[in-house]
Amino acid sequence: MAQDLEPRAYANLPKGAHAVVASYGYMKGNVVSEPTLPIEDFVISSNNFGVGYMQTFGLANKLARVQVILPYSIMDGKATVNGQKNTGNRTGFGDMRIRLGINLVGSPALARKDFAQYQQKTIFGVSLVTSVPTGLYYSDKRINLGANRWGFKPEVGVSKRFKHVYAEFYSGVWFYTNNDEFLGDKDLQQEPVLSFQGHTSYYFKNQMWVGINVNWFNGGKTVINDLPAGSVINSSRIGATWSIPLSRSQSVKLQFNTGTFKDIGLNYDSITMSYQYVFF
Repeated sequence: MAQDLEPRAYANLPKGAHAVVASYGYMKGNVVSEPTLPIEDFVISSNNFGVGYMQTFGLANKLARVQVILPYSIMDGKATVNGQKNTGNRTGFGDMRIRLGINLVGSPALARKDFAQYQQKTIFGVSLVTSVPTGLYYSDKRINLGANRWGFKPEVGVSKRFKHVYAEFYSGVWFYTNNDEFLGDKDLQQEPVLSFQGHTSYYFKNQMWVGINVNWFNGGKTVINDLPAGSVINSSRIGATWSIPLSRSQSVKLQFNTGTFKDIGLNYDSITMSYQYVFF
């Protein structure tokens, strides 16, 4: 979850906006970060579908927003475990993600007619992202679509406009509850994960935009029944985003990201296409 690459999370928008998003993504690579596992040549390919909803509103005359995303995945994997070749499949819902945020500085809650005359400069905002354990989980399996635990990430973000260029920087920390059904009745604990994101986007006159995205995340050492079970994660990813307007209310977005340096596991490529419809 620390590997988010989400541009425009603190962008200025008019209040009273609603957005519906449908997405499809494909991911392939190694996502396991437990060095103690007797696994070799592990490769996962995953077809990921998602639906999302966002609404903006005014809170103390500041722009606030709530976002909900529910993923559904079809995941196939193969690996050599203790010298034997194994294959597997997981199909079902992943963990739902909810983001609640408010722009505290530089982003007043403006109606649609007033918003058209407003020019963004510097925005400072805060948010809380919650991962809800709605995903498919088998207590006797190591690889699952859901984590069977809650996750909470308080985050701060800065967004600044330079004519056609937008620069953004976010920093947050993921905190996790325990998974007390790991491999049966074992208790899995994970230390917090510190994450940073940076985005630079260029906007054209027709509202099409392209961007470069980068992140870095560190931490997340795991403990099972009070015994160390996983090393600290220290990895970074880089990606690109291309958003194309279809009309005043519709757009499509293409995103790609890959690892720049990878610690144990987390060595995968991802590409996503999404469609967004905005209404008031």
